[in-house]
This record gives sequence, structure tokens and C-alpha cells, in this order.
Amino acid sequence: MTLTWPWALAGLLVVPVLVLGYRRVLRVQEQRRVALAEQGLFMPAPRRGWWRHVGPALLIGALTVLVLSLTRPVASFAEPHREGTVVLAFDVSNSMAATDVKPSRLEAAKAAARGFVEKQPSSVRIAVVAFGGTALVTQRPTDDRTAVLAAVARLKPSGETSLADGVLTGLSAIVGKPVKAPGDAEAGTTDETAIGFHGGTAIVLLTDGENTASADPVKAAELASAAGVKVEPIGLGTPEGTVIQVDGFSVATALDETSLQQIAQTTGGTYRRATDAASLAAVYDAIELQWTMRTVPHEVTSWVAAFAALLLLGGATVSVLRQGRVI
Repeated sequence: MTLTWPWALAGLLVVPVLVLGYRRVLRVQEQRRVALAEQGLFMPAPRRGWWRHVGPALLIGALTVLVLSLTRPVASFAEPHREGTVVLAFDVSNSMAATDVKPSRLEAAKAAARGFVEKQPSSVRIAVVAFGGTALVTQRPTDDRTAVLAAVARLKPSGETSLADGVLTGLSAIVGKPVKAPGDAEAGTTDETAIGFHGGTAIVLLTDGENTASADPVKAAELASAAGVKVEPIGLGTPEGTVIQVDGFSVATALDETSLQQIAQTTGGTYRRATDAASLAAVYDAIELQWTMRTVPHEVTSWVAAFAALLLLGGATVSVLRQGRVI
């Protein structure tokens, strides 16, 4: 416990003065009784017990506690706190410019992500990853929603697609250091770099699922699973697909749900097909945030003052019952 105004403790100097004054009053009363008894005007009463001091003691105690409340005490309490980290991993390959989801796959993903970000409590940190043929953390985990939305707005389609890089770079954002393609999920990475366990975290993979790289995304998902990270794939596009123009060539593209379903199954996540913000909002409900304990300071002046009031009421009650008056 700390005191905001410790100088107010000087008020406690009045307590010993009151104690000495109370003892002096008792001595004067005893002397008067003895004098009156000698004159035959007063019958000596049996010696009274300690209970006669209860009322005054409670009153003095109330004053002591009241002075303590003037210092504005602050106590720290351990409180449960729900927190987590969510990585929004966007596929920014050329196929995400397809318009089988209006206005385009990438723009639909960005719109859904904006709705998702705005609904998150401040205890949830959000990161942004952009992946195509390679991947990059464009925004590290933060509770700054403005920075996250700005990172989402900057995304543009270009290049090929590597789902494995999307998962691994999302994992890198959570771990806080680069995570390479896994050789053995139990070992961590090919060079056996330990990445630890990160419960209460998730990677939301927004993609059409068309993997054009040789790296196996399921292997990357196994590494994420070993680290306690769920991957929640969101499929953008339609199975029927469409045709886009890339550098003067017509390229057919369609939603590939098979690999996304395998990634979700490997990490304990859930695959969903999204065409609007409502589909992405459902992902938040599936993310299991972890409970932690944190110490939070609270001013307890009112509690201390309330205790002083109870002592004052108790002392006054005892005094009235005993002698018909408070003092």
C-alpha cells in the first residue's frame, strides 16, 4: 500500500493527546468519587472492568482511521485480465484482384478486417502480415488500432502465393523473431530455434487458397500448432472462379478450399468462406484468449473512510447504551 498524501499522517499526533486527555478525565472522575465518598455523599461503586473503555477506544480508533483516510491510500490488487494476439495475414498475390467477390477479393478482405479490428477490446493486440511469393510483417502486434488500419489500407495485390510463408511470417510476428520453414515441428525450426508456447494467439489467414509455391503450408501449420497458435483460414473467392489479366495474360483463378481446410484442421482452427465482415467477425468468437493476472493500483480512501465511520458508529452506540450519552 502507498500513500498519495503521506504528510497527512501528521494528523496522527492528535491521537496520543486524546489518549492522555482520556486518562486524565478518568483520574479526575476517580478523585471526585473518592472525595464525595469521604463526605458521605457518594457510595463507592465496585471497581468497573475494562469494558467501560470500549466506547472511547472505538471513538479514538475511528479518529485514527479517519486521519489515515486523509492520506489517500492506494492498494494494489491482482485482477484477471483477458488478452491475446491476433495476426491478420493477407494474401496480396495477383489472384486477390479477382472480382468474383465484390469489389475484389483483397478489398473484401480489407473491409472485413476493418470491421474485425474495430470490435476488438484493447487487451487484444493485432499484427498485419502481407504475403505473396514472400511475406512481410507490415505491422507488429500493437493495441494501436489506427496503425493497424493504416497497414491494412496500404495493401495491394502483386506476385505469386506462398501460404507457408504467410503462416510462418504470422508466427514470426507472434514470437517476435524470424521463424524459418520447419524440418521437425517438435524441434521448432530447421536450425532448432526454440519458439516457445504462445496460447491465446491466432493467425487469421485471408486468402483464396491458391498456393503457387513449393513450400508445404501444412508443415508450417504443424509448427504453429506445436507453438499453441491457431490458424483461422478465411477463404476469399468462389469455387467457380473467374479470369484475371496479369501482364497481358489471361489467368484463371478460383477458391481452393482444400489446403485451407487442412491448415485449420492441423492447428485446431476453423475454416470459413467469407464474403463480408460478418464472416470474419465469427472468427473472433472462436479465438480463445488467455486469462492472466496483473496488478492494478486502486485508491481505497472510501473504504478506509467507511471503516472509520463503522468504528465511530460502534463507539457512539456503546457509549450511549452505557452512560446515555456519546461522550
